[in-house]
Amino acid sequence: MARDPGLEELMREELGDRPGLAEKSMFGGWAFMLNGNLLCCARHDGMLIRLGKGNDGWALALPGVIQMLSGERVMHGWVRGGAEIYGDDALRRRLLDAALAYVESLPSK
Repeated sequence: MARDPGLEELMREELGDRPGLAEKSMFGGWAFMLNGNLLCCARHDGMLIRLGKGNDGWALALPGVIQMLSGERVMHGWVRGGAEIYGDDALRRRLLDAALAYVESLPSK
């Protein structure tokens, strides 16, 4: 799958220069890790955001946000949003803040 350098840059700017943040190729896109835990991913078809099981209901209620699928398997706690989602600065920030709050609560790997 093709990467989306523009989305990668938007996410990089939002996440800033924080300790423990790393990047690598994953899921056919560009993944952002925090303290060894997967946080989010930028792909050609949108952004993937890790909110944690049971924490994704509010995001799924937003128009344009859908459950992440891996093949046919539902990835509970993960959501996906296309350009209409990541192009909205406030919504992108809200999703990334929620992902950071969840992943920061996990033990480092």
